[in-house]
Amino acid sequence: MRSITNLKRPPQFALASHAGHHIVLEAAENCRIELFVLAEDIIRVLVLPDGELHGPRTWAIAPGAVDVPLEGRERRDMSGFAPPPFELSNNGVQLVVQTACIRLSVTLDGGFCAWDILRGAEWHRVMNDRKTQSYNFGWWDERVYHYIERRKDEMYVGLGERAGSLDRADQSYEMRNIDAMGYNARTTDPLYKHIPFYVTWQPQTSTGFGLFYDTLADCRFDMGRELDNYHGPYRHFVAGHGDLDYYFIASADTPLHAVRRFTWLTGRPAWMPRWGLGYSGSTMSYTDAPDAQQRMSEFIEGCNEHDVLCDSFHLSSGYTSIGAKRYVFNWNHEKFPDIDGFVNGYLQHGVRLCANIKPCLLQDHPAFEEAASAGLLIASGDGEPAWVQFWDEVGAYLDFTKHATIDWWKSRVKESLLKHGIAATWNDNNEFEVWTRDAIACGFGKAYPAHQAKVLQTQLMMRASRDAQREFAPERRPFLVSRSGGVGMHRYVQTWSGDNYTSWETLRFNLKMGLGLAMSGVSNSGHDIGGFSGPAPGPELFARWVAFGIFLPRFSIHSWNDDGTVNEPWMYPEVTQQVAALIKLRYRLIPYLYELLWQSHSAYEPVLRPMFAEFPHDARCLADGDDMMLGSSMLVAPVVDAGQSTRDVYLPAGMRWVSYWSGESFDGGQTVTLPAPFDQPVMLLREGSVIALNIAEQHFGRPADERAFIAVPYAGVGTARGGSIEDDGETEAWRSGAQGRWNVTIASDANALRVAIEREGAMPDAQSEIRLFVPMHETRAVTCERGALLNDHCADGWRCLTISTAP
Repeated sequence: MRSITNLKRPPQFALASHAGHHIVLEAAENCRIELFVLAEDIIRVLVLPDGELHGPRTWAIAPGAVDVPLEGRERRDMSGFAPPPFELSNNGVQLVVQTACIRLSVTLDGGFCAWDILRGAEWHRVMNDRKTQSYNFGWWDERVYHYIERRKDEMYVGLGERAGSLDRADQSYEMRNIDAMGYNARTTDPLYKHIPFYVTWQPQTSTGFGLFYDTLADCRFDMGRELDNYHGPYRHFVAGHGDLDYYFIASADTPLHAVRRFTWLTGRPAWMPRWGLGYSGSTMSYTDAPDAQQRMSEFIEGCNEHDVLCDSFHLSSGYTSIGAKRYVFNWNHEKFPDIDGFVNGYLQHGVRLCANIKPCLLQDHPAFEEAASAGLLIASGDGEPAWVQFWDEVGAYLDFTKHATIDWWKSRVKESLLKHGIAATWNDNNEFEVWTRDAIACGFGKAYPAHQAKVLQTQLMMRASRDAQREFAPERRPFLVSRSGGVGMHRYVQTWSGDNYTSWETLRFNLKMGLGLAMSGVSNSGHDIGGFSGPAPGPELFARWVAFGIFLPRFSIHSWNDDGTVNEPWMYPEVTQQVAALIKLRYRLIPYLYELLWQSHSAYEPVLRPMFAEFPHDARCLADGDDMMLGSSMLVAPVVDAGQSTRDVYLPAGMRWVSYWSGESFDGGQTVTLPAPFDQPVMLLREGSVIALNIAEQHFGRPADERAFIAVPYAGVGTARGGSIEDDGETEAWRSGAQGRWNVTIASDANALRVAIEREGAMPDAQSEIRLFVPMHETRAVTCERGALLNDHCADGWRCLTISTAP
């Protein structure tokens, strides 16, 4: 246990050592501050009140890497960084560390930090530690504290999938992963994920920074909700245990830079198969029914009847039931008398199954005694299982900090699921709600109280599932989903915002939750379309929710409605045609979404973006609205209020915007009112953008792919650019070079458009012709730098250019 020294005043620090990028300050009371200059834009601060590390290793830090060691990374392991040159000065009062874009000043009397960022030729002060008791140098208890001065002009964005407004100012949030069934998307806290990172943005100077607190502990962020007369305006972070170990990431000019760098810092996002972008059906009702296999067959029949495109189905946990309870890796053979036939029947229609798995064994699970005897469960101090409430029974969680547990889990995933043709795992109910103080996790040989790193169990569970899929089918890219998670989850899984409640309010605030996740380094996400818990959505709400959901990386309609109904694309005949059309629009956009996920994987770009983050210099984009950017090229404005047939949308200044549906052009800097029928959500393309489309006619069970591009050339002089990544969409062959891309440029001047469409790399199916759509009002002459213009005609507001791409 940490020794607490009751200091009368903050300690007096002095420079103790400076070796390369590592600077150590020490005080007579054994207090220690370590600084790590990791990059021009990243400096790490480690505060140790008694000079010792108390937290476990880190599983978060993986700069540019695909993963960390299974047993974690040593806290002082700085591999993967390329420390920059920097200046160090020390006048005995203040120590200053200065890189090309950060200046950190540490007041030696107390260790208070002040941070400046270089923007242009000027340094801007962006953050100060609170001058009164900023750190816990023995003032209070064994918890970890960090208090920062607060400015009234600041915005705070991130912290994962928090409920409420996108700007976290004036609120407080608890990170304690919990199964928040039927949560209120405006008010409920805590929720499912543990991501202690946020971006501070200061609009008046267009400067900002990211702060990442590397902790596995339950923690709390107060963003100015708390007031205390003795300290002035402040915000703060508190963790239940461990160390104060934080990373400062400079982000001048755009808040997106901090997001990219944080994502890089914590590992490369997974490159998943393209089918994961298709519509995924799901409901609790089918697998809970006694004739589950027949009900599942009816879903395929419904897709056939209504021509609803579908790539996967999320198999809810009812397939594991014994009676009314659920037992992971158990198949209920009464519900599914022919498992292989069932799975193959889905695969014959091009629909892959993603099976629900849970990390807790109920006390009467058929494998419970085996797991307990082998020591695979989180145990109490007396060696007995650490009992927890799990659904309608008592059980115990598996301990994934033990190699034997990981091996057992992987073997069960393979034998129970993958060998039957199940394509993916759905890692669910994995919040690891262990509250007992005497519960012990193995810790890979360094045991610790299990409640101190619950989120680590979640991460290791999803990693074990990913590894099982890799080992079973090494030639295929793993696809897996997890509800809970923490920093680094983007290296393994797609995620969603959990068991939301059906309401218009949820639709509005789920949008903000997704943006918060994207600004926290987790781009591959979505929501339960139509709402999971509560009443069934009405026809209008359901159609509007689908019209929003088709733009998210994860698009799944999932439900457990109170009245026993099922959210299905055809649940309301009066809007079935529009819902089917929206799903086909989703498939038309998949090449663009696939490219955005590639940019997330290769360049750490967030897929979804708040308006202010993409346009930080437009004051009107600072408002917390209901619009979002899909990548940097498309503005999406969902209808989130009942009874609306049009949508007002503000268009950021400094560029033109073109309606996807009409081809009509609008100048930025104004609010326009656009029609918004159910099957034509408001979507506008930004000037200078080129977006990939699939224009092939598609029907359920008969996929087709024909690449085309839609573009908005510059009205004057400029070059529009875009393209799409192309590979087989499913295998790992891309790692050995079996991947290519289309690159499209349109250079404009007053009289002409000069089009270049180029192939790069190994294309899986190189088309000999490409259609390029530009707005119909675009009447300038077209020349092709490569290939030839074969056809030029207008339709539906767009001018369609057919261009030869033959070598």
